[in-house]
Amino acid sequence: MLTLPTELLLVIVNFAPLFSKAVFEPAKVLLVGALLAPGKRTVTACLRVCGKSQEQNFQTYHRVLNRARWSTLAASHILLKLLLATFSPSGTLVFGLDDTLERRRGSKIAAKGIYRDPVRSSHSHFVKASGLRWLCCMLLTEIGWAGRVWGLPFLSVRCPSERFYQERKRRHQTLVERAWQIIQLLARWLPTRPLIFVADSSFAVLDLLNKVRGLPNASLITRLRLDAALYEVAPPRKLGQKGRSRLKGKRLPTLAARLLDESTQWTRVKVENWYGKGEREIDICSDTALWDHAGKPPVEICWVLIRDVKGEFQTQALLSTKVEHQPEEILAWFRRRWQMEVTFEEGRAHLGIETQRQGNDLAIGRSTPCLLGLFSVVTLPFFNVRFRG
Repeated sequence: MLTLPTELLLVIVNFAPLFSKAVFEPAKVLLVGALLAPGKRTVTACLRVCGKSQEQNFQTYHRVLNRARWSTLAASHILLKLLLATFSPSGTLVFGLDDTLERRRGSKIAAKGIYRDPVRSSHSHFVKASGLRWLCCMLLTEIGWAGRVWGLPFLSVRCPSERFYQERKRRHQTLVERAWQIIQLLARWLPTRPLIFVADSSFAVLDLLNKVRGLPNASLITRLRLDAALYEVAPPRKLGQKGRSRLKGKRLPTLAARLLDESTQWTRVKVENWYGKGEREIDICSDTALWDHAGKPPVEICWVLIRDVKGEFQTQALLSTKVEHQPEEILAWFRRRWQMEVTFEEGRAHLGIETQRQGNDLAIGRSTPCLLGLFSVVTLPFFNVRFRG
């Protein structure tokens, strides 16, 4: 039987109800092996580093991933409750939504597709790669002793390509639809907590924004196009008016036009930690409007236009589905999103993401979410040891 440190055991024991007794013991070995293995995170490497390289019943450990009955969704729920109890027991919660590419090849990996490689690509250079696309949700919370916000993964959803669904004669579920499923799930898990979701421009979709506005305790913050069509709120219906009610009011200038307009009123604010580059002064301009696009229902948003005083970065715009949010709050919450990229990179560098070699579809669907969740599992005992000492 594997002997674990008390601090780590106190965390792992919370996941015991997910497994039978026969599965829980080898699952602990794989978890510890994934932490200690210096190279690839294969099952063989995990056994070798735990001193079980001569294990005769090695198939028992493979079956934890490719056959045993346990739910990764239930494990995500347990991990989220542990993270909230440790880092955010009260107040507003900020979650990040972002997709990442796990570069994988092989005929047995049925859900793989060809996607843009975000690591090797740039604004002027487009690189494609074969792999699995994952939509990851992270808790973006401040870690006191680290002096910054950390992105703590707890839920990862596989998003296969459109061809994958066509071959199986199923309707394709887009990245935005998967994001809406995650938002709904968290709103149901945490009905009494205000939830802020931050995401990049891929999720600036009117259908998604309208759906999120319908949730009483959730809001979405993302980027907004500078040429977006903005309108005033529709005027109230007049007495005796014929025909259907108006959906929008008068057309407003685009944010690109406001940027060039000398009469635009800017507010100068100081940001303490601008993406790790220290204090920075920026100009912001904010208001509320209806964002409309042909064929889609308009959505009321609060927009924030951001201009760098020194002119070192391009002007950008943000939006929030909660018009009550203040511009400074929207800016502070959205800046946390960058920590997701840091977590993805550290997961590849230290947890061996993309080095696992499972060929079974069930094992493939479990291994990457487990490795990403391992980033958060390690943080929990280290946080407790830090403050206990």
